[in-house]
Amino acid sequence: MGMSVTISAATGQDAEQIFRLQYLCFQSEAALYGNYRIDPLVQTLDSVREEVAADCVFVARLGQEVVGSVRGRATEDGAASIGKLCVHPRLQGHGIGARLLRAAESSLVEERGAKRFRLHTGHRSESNLRLYRRVGYETVGTAEGTDGVPMIVLEKPAETYATTA
Repeated sequence: MGMSVTISAATGQDAEQIFRLQYLCFQSEAALYGNYRIDPLVQTLDSVREEVAADCVFVARLGQEVVGSVRGRATEDGAASIGKLCVHPRLQGHGIGARLLRAAESSLVEERGAKRFRLHTGHRSESNLRLYRRVGYETVGTAEGTDGVPMIVLEKPAETYATTA
């Protein structure tokens, strides 16, 4: 790929690029479901800025360009939720998604004390499901998205990150 992709915590300056990238990446997801009101497409730039400030948000960069991102947030029940994973269409299939997930997971354990991770994806999103299962997530149930799309809920225990004393 010529240049290497780096993973780092997002800063406020990245919000606009994350916003644009998310809009681009989730078009194919919206097409899968014939639903262009899915959350990542209707989220406002201000809302992305708030998430970058409050949550564990990581970006993948190729030079100065943000080519991937993911969000994680701690929840009350100890299961941190991970979402809005996206990688630029021209860079998919290079393991960037898995690297972003790992970064979010380890940060959620170290900084937020997460005991397990939870994420969900649309029931037809085969490539997402493949990635999540490959990195250790298992289906724990289903849910309906706020947009009416049937979601598959997956979880993974966090002990894979336990530091050995």
